[in-house]
Amino acid sequence: MLRYLAAYGPAATADIRAWSGLSGLPEVVQRLRPGLRTFRDERGRTLLDVPDAPLPDPDIPAPVRYLPAFDNAVLGYDDRSRIIDAADRGLSVQGARVLLVDSRVAGTWTSGGEGSDLTVAVTPLRRLTAAERADVTDEGVRLTTFLSDGSSAREPRTAEP
Repeated sequence: MLRYLAAYGPAATADIRAWSGLSGLPEVVQRLRPGLRTFRDERGRTLLDVPDAPLPDPDIPAPVRYLPAFDNAVLGYDDRSRIIDAADRGLSVQGARVLLVDSRVAGTWTSGGEGSDLTVAVTPLRRLTAAERADVTDEGVRLTTFLSDGSSAREPRTAEP
């Protein structure tokens, strides 16, 4: 539980159970709680975290992220509404690779080809602003370079929603 919280906290006990599939967590939480930090989410649930975990500045925007299929950021929580809309939740279990914009699933992405022919294609789930498109492109160039071992820096192709 402490390793989960160190990686993914703050989180509710239900999130830990959804990620791990373990029962008997209330006893573990009760034993560890004096050494944990606690918060309340917008629904009033208690969130737990390790005491020395850094918290992001709420005024700093979250960067665009291209996530692989079945990533824990989408699947590892009981309440997935904080990252993905209910209408799009099926994407995560279908194995879609998703794109996060401002910490929310805003599209899917695919890749194809190899080396300098490698391409990344983005399919937004909503209309992206010009600034968001620029951020998606910038991060897509970094992803393309990474996936092609540095031999390519193509801009991702972005379809309209």
